[in-house]
Formats: sequence, structure tokens, C-alpha cells
Amino acid sequence: MNDYCKVAKMLKDSKKTFVLTGAGISTDSGIPDFRSADSGYWTKMDPMEALSVEVLYDRPEQFYKIGYEMLVDMQNKKPNTGHLILAELEDAGLISGVITQNIDNLHTYAGSKNVLEVHGNTRKSFCRKCGRVYDFKYLGDYVERGIIPPICEHCGGVVRPDVVMFGDPMPVEFERALGEVESSDLLIVIGSSLTVSPVNYLPTLSERLVIINMTPTPFDQRADVVLNEGISEALEKIKECLND
Repeated sequence: MNDYCKVAKMLKDSKKTFVLTGAGISTDSGIPDFRSADSGYWTKMDPMEALSVEVLYDRPEQFYKIGYEMLVDMQNKKPNTGHLILAELEDAGLISGVITQNIDNLHTYAGSKNVLEVHGNTRKSFCRKCGRVYDFKYLGDYVERGIIPPICEHCGGVVRPDVVMFGDPMPVEFERALGEVESSDLLIVIGSSLTVSPVNYLPTLSERLVIINMTPTPFDQRADVVLNEGISEALEKIKECLND
């Protein structure tokens, strides 16, 4: 039995499986991994600065010139084969849900229903002062008029993207993710280097572990199966085994 069919068997045998995804699942959709040195997004500014709370709050003009434009560009992307297969696996009852580090909304657009976005998303924005929630386009309306930062129409506070920036605390969604993985008997990590804390704590909680990533991760030795290859290709092969 090859490794793809091993993963397929693990999926069939598992009572509860969750998937954890990182930037690697979205590269086939044209969204580069921000850690890649040749990423087109980051020729002007380091990502850890462009998407930091320091720049967002203290230098908003700089954020809306670079970081915000990257977030807007994500909204023009479409789900790829990897996203679509995960939605199919959820519909088939083979996975219980997806925990994602990504903010690109592509799991939701692909049809996944139980998606825990532990780093937020680019569908919403909110007021720092009163907590009022707006859609993401609310920011664009202000940016187009040259009003930076955007202002809450309710209380006059500053409205920001509903994205976890560098320097932000983790949202309550992460607490739910901890509970879901802890009660699962299989975690499949897809497209994540597992170097970002505290998300890289999740693989320590699952009874069984599968890692699908282009490059090695610090958790490979702990995993039952490791597939170092393209995400879409690997998931297509696993799907073939499930259909046999």
C-alpha cells in the first residue's frame, strides 16, 4: 500500500479528522507564501512589518499603501483543486472541518462549511472602539476617498481589517481549534511549515498525524505519513485511493 492509500485508509478509519492548512494550499491559486523570498508582495516591505499592528496603527498610510493592497488582491483569487477536494471530503463525512492559518477565504469559497479561521479573514472589518462589524469593502470606500484610516460611522473609532496582524492576540477561534484537534484522532496538516506559534502546538494534540507540505517541517518525525510534494497533486492521489 502506497502512502496515498495509507492516508485514505486513515481517513476511512478515523472517527474524527480535522485538517490544518497553511499558505502552501493557496499557492496554486496565485497567492504566494509570504515566507518566499521571491514573493511579489514583499519586494517593497518585509511582511512582518507590512502586516503588523505597529504599522497599521502608527503608520496607517504605509499600511494602506502596501499591506492593504495585498489583502485586496487576495479577494480576486479562486479556490484550487486542493480547496475543492477538502470541501468534497467534508461533504462525504471524511473530515469534520478545516482549521486554516490563511486569510484568503478560499476554503469558504470552495464550499467548506466548518472553517476555523485562526488568523481572521478578508471578508470583514471592525471598529477598534465599539466593535461594530463591517464588510471588508467598507475599508475600500474610505481608501478610495483618501480618508485614512477608515472611520466608524457609529462612534468615530478607527475601523481595521478583521485579520490577525503580527503583534495581535489570537482570536477566540483558536481556542475552539484547540478543542477540536484534542478531540480528534487524526490531524492532516496541509501546506504549513509548522513554524508559527501558537498554531504549531496543534500537531502535538492529535493521536495520529499526516503532513503534506513541499518542504520538511519540525514535526515530520512525529507524523505517521509525510508527503513532500504539491498539495493539489497529493490530494488528487488520496482521492483516487478513496474511490478505489
